[in-house]
Amino acid sequence: MTMSAWRRVGVSLTAVAVVAGIAGCQGGNGEKKAAAAPEKPRTQSRDAVTQVLTAAYKKTEAAKSAKVRMTMKMPATMQGGGDMEMSGVMGWDPTMMDMTMKGSAFETGPGAPEQIRMVWLNDVMYMDMGAKMSKEMDGKRWMKLDLGAAAEMSGDKALQKQMTGGLESMNQDPAQQLALLLESPNLKHVGAEKIDGAEAQHYSGTLTLEEMVAANKSFKTLGEKQRKDLIANMKKSGIKGYDTEVWVNEDNYPVKMDVAFDSPEGKVEMTANYSDYGAKASVKTPPAGETFDMMEMLKELSKGLETAGKA
Repeated sequence: MTMSAWRRVGVSLTAVAVVAGIAGCQGGNGEKKAAAAPEKPRTQSRDAVTQVLTAAYKKTEAAKSAKVRMTMKMPATMQGGGDMEMSGVMGWDPTMMDMTMKGSAFETGPGAPEQIRMVWLNDVMYMDMGAKMSKEMDGKRWMKLDLGAAAEMSGDKALQKQMTGGLESMNQDPAQQLALLLESPNLKHVGAEKIDGAEAQHYSGTLTLEEMVAANKSFKTLGEKQRKDLIANMKKSGIKGYDTEVWVNEDNYPVKMDVAFDSPEGKVEMTANYSDYGAKASVKTPPAGETFDMMEMLKELSKGLETAGKA
């Protein structure tokens, strides 16, 4: 693979990694009890808000899948930064995705695909890099990346535990995002608004890094020191906490979610619109003969570097 091809693949992976990282930061604890959905008055008390969102959590969790369209804005100075649009279907029991992505985050020069299809199944991500890129990948247009194997290869024990122990939450799972929002100490009802032409109730809340890590089940596998180190490293990166907003429709499903956080380069913002809850998420992996295994290539490169170092 040429250096220009490596650059295009690398930037695409960075953009996807930002999405996955934010998704991983949204995984909730999944332990909220079911509750009947109460009436939604114009002004809701904290107890009423908790009841509504808990009922929405349980109903969304049971749906197990939905269609989604998502937009994401990242500072241009951030690696892989720019705007991104995603649309497709996802499932969260089990975790799966079939999404098409496009935007300035993927505009990396001649030969780069204008849009990328991403399939996520069984903790493995596949990216359709297009016909032009396939010429530089032994004629194979799908790039395969085993996220757990990548974490293990990194030698970072904390990263291994987080990714292999909590990959099921590295998805834009609206049920888990609701569970996490319920942990916010300043959770409140904003009011009624129209979303896609239908009335929905708007709720908002914030979480500090410490609160997010405490509530996020993907961090439960980490020891106390590892969690402290993780929080310290995230703070060094300039991230202080997360702002989350959700709109719940009359059927008690979240139809829109906004997540934002500040970074040293600027604000990162994500908006997701959900529909067709319970729609069958039929996700299939591409044929092995059309797949280029990123991990095998990295292993070969690692061996080559070791050999060169001993020479």
